[in-house]
Amino acid sequence: MAGHSHWAGIKHKKDRVDKQRSKIFSKLSREITVAAKLGDKNPEMNSRLRSAIQAARSSNMPKNNIERAIEKSEISTGSNFESLRYEGFGPGKISVIVEALTDNKNRTVSSIRTIFQKNNGNLGTQGSVSHGFSQIGIIKISKKEIQDEKIFEYALNAGADECYSNKDFHEIQCKKDEIYNVKKQLEKNISNFLSTDIEWVPLNYVNLSGEDKENAIKFLENLEDEDDIQKVFTNAKFNDN
Repeated sequence: MAGHSHWAGIKHKKDRVDKQRSKIFSKLSREITVAAKLGDKNPEMNSRLRSAIQAARSSNMPKNNIERAIEKSEISTGSNFESLRYEGFGPGKISVIVEALTDNKNRTVSSIRTIFQKNNGNLGTQGSVSHGFSQIGIIKISKKEIQDEKIFEYALNAGADECYSNKDFHEIQCKKDEIYNVKKQLEKNISNFLSTDIEWVPLNYVNLSGEDKENAIKFLENLEDEDDIQKVFTNAKFNDN
């Protein structure tokens, strides 16, 4: 579930999605449960829940798992999850933003700090690296869903700022406060979405290769293996050599 960065491409190349399907399902379930607990149980009336369910479906989560996660929101009165953001520097001086969803802040920050320290990085204060990123709304749609010409037309009419296409999906960018309004307009013509997220996009990238590249990949993998971490964003750009 890495964010908008070259790290996302590395993840898929290493087939980590398939290898860690149960861990990904667990994180998606947690987001569904929290979204349902904080708002309406009907996804049509709860944009956060609707986006969480769409992300789960895109990851091929079984329908029964999704339904159980929603039901859990009605009985999990003892656990109060909170969304937290951590920032710091990793190997190769890359900047990293970590978003977590946790019911134990002390456990989470201790685990994250340990990962940074073991990988020659350091956890900073909030704001220490986020000034080098722009927070925007990003909506992703599979290329199997719609043709290039049509998506540009729909994105423009929906009020999006940018629309890009690569070999796998279309990416629509908009102001973070407008993401659900843009999504609502797109839903008039599109039924299935890969993801709908507010992401941290780096203003500048740090190019890595060789040992620095391998160390950074290991570090990012360790972060994403942590149960409480939902998303990881970085300004690392991985060169082929």
